[in-house]
Amino acid sequence: MNYFDLFNVVPAFDIDTALLAERYRELQRAVHPDKFANDTEQQKRLSVQRTAQVNDGYQTLKNPLRRAEHMLSLRGIELSHETTTLKDGAFLMQQMEWREALEDIAHNSDPQPSIDELYESFGEFESVLSAKLATLLVSDDNADALLAADQIRKLKFMAKLHDELARIEDGLLD
Repeated sequence: MNYFDLFNVVPAFDIDTALLAERYRELQRAVHPDKFANDTEQQKRLSVQRTAQVNDGYQTLKNPLRRAEHMLSLRGIELSHETTTLKDGAFLMQQMEWREALEDIAHNSDPQPSIDELYESFGEFESVLSAKLATLLVSDDNADALLAADQIRKLKFMAKLHDELARIEDGLLD
């Protein structure tokens, strides 16, 4: 299913999330099961299915990474359940540096500056990746779509690093 069509939104990496939320509420009002309470069982089932599609579509389009994955899936490139390894040596080296920095936090007498530096470093790197991803997704070239898939893989890794850093920070606050 093309969620951009469902929500009547132009397929793009950067979308108007306020418009998306408005369209979501409109669709929810139109397909909500309560509206079909007195209809046939088939109509009720269809309403539940349609509501699930609307909810899934909204969750997909409001999240930039999931939105980008959906854009690629519409072009025949599936990333949702893959285990492809990145072959970018510079990125792999950067990952190792970040992993070491995460491990070092526990041994710092004052870890907050290191935590703040990592958040800043992650944010800067994610901004660069996202900008490149947005550019690649505009292209109709299949090679650019494959490069976009690599950007998504990197951004997924960055999201995991962010989560790990947040867990470390939370653990230090306990």
